[in-house]
Amino acid sequence: MFDITLITMGKLKEKFYLSAAEEYAKRLSAYCRFKLIELPEHRLPEDPSPAEISVGLEKEAALIQSKIPKGAWLCVFTPEGKELSSEGFAQKLSEVKISGKSSAAFLIGSSFGMSQTIKDKADFRLSMGKMTFPHHLARIMVLEQLYRAEAIQAGSKYHK
Repeated sequence: MFDITLITMGKLKEKFYLSAAEEYAKRLSAYCRFKLIELPEHRLPEDPSPAEISVGLEKEAALIQSKIPKGAWLCVFTPEGKELSSEGFAQKLSEVKISGKSSAAFLIGSSFGMSQTIKDKADFRLSMGKMTFPHHLARIMVLEQLYRAEAIQAGSKYHK
């Protein structure tokens, strides 16, 4: 069975987000071994300078790198990434599986993004579009799209 790890910066607090995340994680478990890793964001001052942000992102990068499963295909969500339809995302995930990889890791960075170091390590950069979403909502959207991708690959009627 294929392993999917979702690495996120920050924890969910609101019950409605937690409930949605738990539901999609449960649904995903029918198709893969799913693991969620929540990492703490580096604390920054109220109005951080670009240099302070850069230092914080590099500290987060070190933590992120330690949590990426060895040998996993890495996809980062970043505004400058490629936009894919749900079908395109399912196809990309299928290609990863066919390539012989046994696992994939997906990363949602912190509110200030992620370091260039992590982006450079990624096998694929994916964009959720030009709109800005709260990180908690982005996590739910990623979980739903992972589930949808697996359902599409399985020929399920979930995706219409």
